[in-house]
Amino acid sequence: MLEALGLGPAEEAVYTALMAQPTASAHELARQTGIAAAEIARILADMETSGLVSVADQPDRKESGPAGQQTGAQFVRYRLTPPSVALAPFLVEQRNALHRAESAFSVLIEQYRDTAVQSAGGVVEVVTGTKQVAHRFHQLQHGAQRELLVFLVGAPVAVPRADTDLSERTVLDRGVDFRVVAARDYFDGPDVARDMREAITAGLELRLVDSLPLKMVVSDRERAMVPLDVAGSGAEPSAIVVHRSGLLTALVHLFETEWAQARPLHTTSTGIHAEPKADQQPTTGELEVLALLLAGFSDRRAASQLGLSIRTVERRTRRLMDLAGADSRLQLGWHAARAGWL
Repeated sequence: MLEALGLGPAEEAVYTALMAQPTASAHELARQTGIAAAEIARILADMETSGLVSVADQPDRKESGPAGQQTGAQFVRYRLTPPSVALAPFLVEQRNALHRAESAFSVLIEQYRDTAVQSAGGVVEVVTGTKQVAHRFHQLQHGAQRELLVFLVGAPVAVPRADTDLSERTVLDRGVDFRVVAARDYFDGPDVARDMREAITAGLELRLVDSLPLKMVVSDRERAMVPLDVAGSGAEPSAIVVHRSGLLTALVHLFETEWAQARPLHTTSTGIHAEPKADQQPTTGELEVLALLLAGFSDRRAASQLGLSIRTVERRTRRLMDLAGADSRLQLGWHAARAGWL
């Protein structure tokens, strides 16, 4: 816990041991932590200099005993300085260090942009090989500060789904706005629906389309990666990394266009389901069929009641299921009630 503030494991062990008691000597702390008494004495001296502890009791015993005999220094008792006072400077220093790192990061990016040749070589990087493509993918995801935009298509090639799921959780934990448009074939793999359901619960926004033109990840609208290899070609995985340019702007526009037309996915106790498109609603005739089906009528009885052919009832039912993104009539009924169709 305290390593994040710049303290080492031994210092944290001593600090934690002292926190559980009003005062303690180096000899007592050595017994509690398993660290040698001489090392404890050195750590306490450093912590006293840093203001983390203070001397609570200084005995009159002189440090003149024979080798191996406990000296007066080992009987000096220490107490913790209140954490709100002692640890505040460490926290400030860590914040300042992070700020300096972010500033250096920004300067390096700007220097790279200033010195890069304004040509295809300065705008687009070509990455080849499974390991290299996976590494750049994780760089884009973990480097995102504000937003990630992703197209998911088919089975992954360079980055296993398990690694992708871990990256998603890390990004969501940092509060990054994470939006994904997935093609239907992405859900063909085992356990994909379960993993995506967990991601949605964690805050990922997911929408569904029938197909997408490409796979893609866009990080903070500053960088994007698009695979170059054709699925099933057997070629070594490769991708292009696009930096800020008109091409990147076009990729972001493509994402927003697909996002606006895609169906939002939400989780229920039975899995992930797509909401009907906002601009598509059932017709009066389709709602008549739906009402009878929900009342328990068979297709044949519904057709007879409405004076329609069975094929027409089946066609209207199929369109209702498409509008609702439902895979069964049971799901259709749930969506109809949720959307207020009846």
